[in-house]
Parts: sequence; C-alpha cells; structure tokens
Amino acid sequence: MAEDLTLWRKIQNGDTVALKELHNRYYYQMIIQVRRMHLNHIGSDEVVSDCFIKLWTKRNEILIERSVRSYLFLMLRNTLIDHSRKKKQFIHVDSESTPEAYEEMDTEELDDYAKLYNALERLPDQRRRILELAVFDSCSYAQIAEKLQISVNTVKTQMGRAYRFLKEELDPKSIKVFFMIHSRRLMN
Repeated sequence: MAEDLTLWRKIQNGDTVALKELHNRYYYQMIIQVRRMHLNHIGSDEVVSDCFIKLWTKRNEILIERSVRSYLFLMLRNTLIDHSRKKKQFIHVDSESTPEAYEEMDTEELDDYAKLYNALERLPDQRRRILELAVFDSCSYAQIAEKLQISVNTVKTQMGRAYRFLKEELDPKSIKVFFMIHSRRLMN
C-alpha cells in the first residue's frame, strides 16, 4: 500500500505521528494474528508493542521497499519466536505465517476483526475479561466465576451487557465474525 510506504518514510525521518498512525492501522490485526495462533500464553499486547518499539528504534537500519504490512507481520512472527524462546515454550510457525500469506489475507475480514477488537477494548476491564475468558479461552460461566472470584450471576449479567454493547457498536457482519470465533473455540 502506497500510504504505508509514505508513512514509513516519515517514520524514518523521526515522525512519531506517522508511527502512531501506522500503529493504529495494524495494531488490532497483529493482535488478532497472535490470538489466531492460539498463543494466549504470550502477552499479545506485549509482543505487538515490542514490534513497534523495534520498528522505531531500528528505523534507520530497516529497509522496506515493497510492503510495510508484510514487514510488520514478518517482524511479528520473529518476535513471537523470540518471546517463546525466552519463556522456553514451543511455538509452531507454519507456512501460513510467512509475509506472502499476509498479503493474500482478506483485508475486509481483517478489518472486521479489527473493528471487533476495537469494540472489545472499549468494554470495562472486568466485562472484557469475562467475555475474553468465555470466547477466547472457552471457559464456562462457573469457571470464569471461579477464576475471577465473582458469582456466576455476575458473569451472566456482564456477558449479557457485553453482547448488548457489541450489538450496538458493531455492524451485523462484525458481530458474525465474533460469533464465528466463539463457535470455533467451542468446537476445539
């Protein structure tokens, strides 16, 4: 994308506003990728933040000529591997984790995921945590209540409020993505 390359050139010249814009453009997509790889044991926020910090600190050493997006996802993959090594945990990175695969991913689908995660970030902390445990970790209401040391009724109430918020904030297509993730987690 030509816009990305323009941002990259500005970043190389020390423009922090351009870095923030690039961050805002790809942050949620990168978070989604970490979660798609089922790497909940690795802090997805930490990994993605590390990528952008590395991008900034090494901006004068990095050469990007074609795709900033591909470079970011390659950097993400490498950062995930580094974090796994540090934590002495095994991570499997298959051929779908190569930069070429990210170029072919459906941009519209990634945008829907990004909208979803953006909405999730706006939920109150406890409500978001409850929803994430239910959807991403496939925990039952009883398990969530036990983990968070709250009542099952509180979990039910917070889940209802979270779903209501998502229905108000997202278009039906993005909500479909959310429920697709939820049902996929329950099947695994």
